[in-house]
Amino acid sequence: MNKIKSLRDLIPVRRKLRREGKTVVFTNGCFDLLHGGHIRLFREAKRRGDILVVALNTDASVRKLKGPWRPIFPLKERLEVLSAVADIDYLTWFAEGTPQKIIAALLPDVLIKGGDWTPDEVVGKAEVEAAGGRVVIVPYLKGHSSTCIIDRIIRDSSRSSRS
Repeated sequence: MNKIKSLRDLIPVRRKLRREGKTVVFTNGCFDLLHGGHIRLFREAKRRGDILVVALNTDASVRKLKGPWRPIFPLKERLEVLSAVADIDYLTWFAEGTPQKIIAALLPDVLIKGGDWTPDEVVGKAEVEAAGGRVVIVPYLKGHSSTCIIDRIIRDSSRSSRS
């Protein structure tokens, strides 16, 4: 099964899953440097439903959010790497600043975000809850953000070059 789907191709899949009574869980992010915090998020998300859909920011969208040096890996490679994660059933992407359009189109049963977000900050919360779904915040794994890891690599690299 090809996990990677455009939103256009994912909409009929969602309709079918709804008819089958499957619980669809959704999360999103840049995921430009995969780490243990991401894996924990995917595992926790998958535990809350039958199907996990993950949406990734496009490269231009990541640059707007994180700066010109990001993403570390281009979208195509991020999709390929994440397609190997067993807990993820479907992957898609979005070019906008937020996944609002995807969330409104799919109306997942459960919308998951990491603990660096509060429920009121979660994009798509209103749509999901209006459709009978819920928002779940997964506790943040301290020190496990891509930015934190990149900063640590740079810091450690500069130390070793001075030695």
